[in-house]
Amino acid sequence: MNLSTAIQKLKEKGYKHTKQRERMLRIFVNQDQYIAAKDILKIIQEDFPSVSYDTIYRNLYLLTDQEILEATELHGEKHFRLACGSSGHHHHFICTMCGSTKAIDFCPMTSMREELPGYEVENHKFEIYGMCPQCH
Repeated sequence: MNLSTAIQKLKEKGYKHTKQRERMLRIFVNQDQYIAAKDILKIIQEDFPSVSYDTIYRNLYLLTDQEILEATELHGEKHFRLACGSSGHHHHFICTMCGSTKAIDFCPMTSMREELPGYEVENHKFEIYGMCPQCH
């Protein structure tokens, strides 16, 4: 996803285009990796010193709910990244050191369905954590 697509998606849902939201989205566009909320706050406060942690979190969750961002938990805290632009169903390997990701086309749910007879799976998330080649 790119910046203009993300902004357009927000406008279509009736959300205002603010300079703070645009700055937040630019951070994600420029860094293709998961980023902690506290790091987003530090970067945004360079341009908007009075922005609060609550404002950052509120916007991160809004952008996640609108499927503009994706969230995961690393080292006991939420990290966010721009929603993957890949088409089709896939999952991710996530580097626990730098937060970079690699798409994985394999889905384990194919074999899991056999283990869940009579259950209706509504959604699932599969992530693999470790170190990427650059961090290893």
